[in-house]
Formats: sequence, C-alpha cells, structure tokens
Amino acid sequence: MSQESLAVVDRILSEHEHASRDALIPILQKVQNAEGYLSQEAITHVGKRLKLSPSAVYGVATFYNQFRFQPLGKYHFMLCRGTACHVKGSKKLLDHVVAMLGINPGQTSRDRLFSLEVVACMGACGLAPAVSVNGEVHAKVTPLKLTRIVEGCRAKEVSHVNA
Repeated sequence: MSQESLAVVDRILSEHEHASRDALIPILQKVQNAEGYLSQEAITHVGKRLKLSPSAVYGVATFYNQFRFQPLGKYHFMLCRGTACHVKGSKKLLDHVVAMLGINPGQTSRDRLFSLEVVACMGACGLAPAVSVNGEVHAKVTPLKLTRIVEGCRAKEVSHVNA
C-alpha cells in the first residue's frame, strides 16, 4: 500500500476514532469510495484499528457484493444478465467478452485497461441485451457490436499513446 493510500485510510479511520465492529461497513465503503477498491493492505489496516483479524474484515466484505477487491479498469464493462437480456442472448455476449478480454467477471486485465462485471439487472430491459461501459449504456448489443466497442476502447488508447 502506498503512503498516499495509507494516509487516505488513516484519514477515514480518524473520522471513526472510537469505532468498533459496528462501523466496519461504513468504513469499508468510505475506503472503497476513496481508493476504488479494497486492497489486502487496506483490509489489514482497518482490521488492526478496529481490533479485528484481516479474515474477519474480509469475511464481512465478501458477504456484500458492493465491495471490490481489485481496482476497476479504465474501461469498466457491466454486462446485464437480467431476464430480458438473458432471453435476448446475454450469455453469448458474456462468453464473447470473456474470450476477447481474457478476464472473467469480477476481474481486471493485467494492464488495468478493462474490468468486467456481471449485474443482475441494469433496468434497461427495453434495450436488451444491454452492456454499459463506464456508465454509457449500449443497446441491443450483438457479439459484433461488442467487438467494435472493445476495439474502440483499444483504439482510444493507441491514439493517446501516439498523440
């Protein structure tokens, strides 16, 4: 954990100076909001301050699907697997994007360019199957359209390097 990240976690913990286990979830939420995810070092640090083992903190954090344990990629893909999207072929899209990115749901690529998350419903049933990239919803996505979206993200990176 970098000194800067440690300082961020310490600042959050200082806001909860006399906190106990009952403040664990709000503390973890603040750490994740500040850092983007919960690192192993942050979990250990929070545990020490609250007199909890790292495994106890991790156990609580893994119970809730709101917490992430890896940083998000620059391009965060959320693929909807709700009923409408499922019926319209989101499983095929999931298999396709996993193969293209070389990562599974919940993972971030080694270059931290892409991350993939599967969600139960995006509330965009009329647009099924839907995929969101950094909050921008793409409607009626096909494997070809998904390929173009990924290639567009990669092209942006090449153009930034060459600029």
